[in-house]
Amino acid sequence: MTAATITSKGQVTIPVDVRNQLGLQSGDRIEFSFNEATGRYEVYPATRSLTSLKGIVKKPAKPVSVEDMNRAVAEQGASAR
Repeated sequence: MTAATITSKGQVTIPVDVRNQLGLQSGDRIEFSFNEATGRYEVYPATRSLTSLKGIVKKPAKPVSVEDMNRAVAEQGASAR
C-alpha cells in the first residue's frame, strides 16, 4: 500500500508509482468516489477519451438554425446580468 501526507492546505502529492499506474500527468484531474460496500474512497482519472464521449449529447428533435442559437445566447446573456 502506498501512503501520502495531507498538507495544512488539504493538498496531497500523489506518489509517482500511483500516477504512473493511473496514467496521470501534471494538470490532469481526478475523481473521488465513495464505495459504500467497502467504506473506502476510490480515485479515478477524470480525463476521458473523445470516443468515450460519443453520444453524450443528443441531437435535437428538430434542427436549430444559427439565428435561433444566436437569439438563445443573447437572451440567456441578458437574463444573467
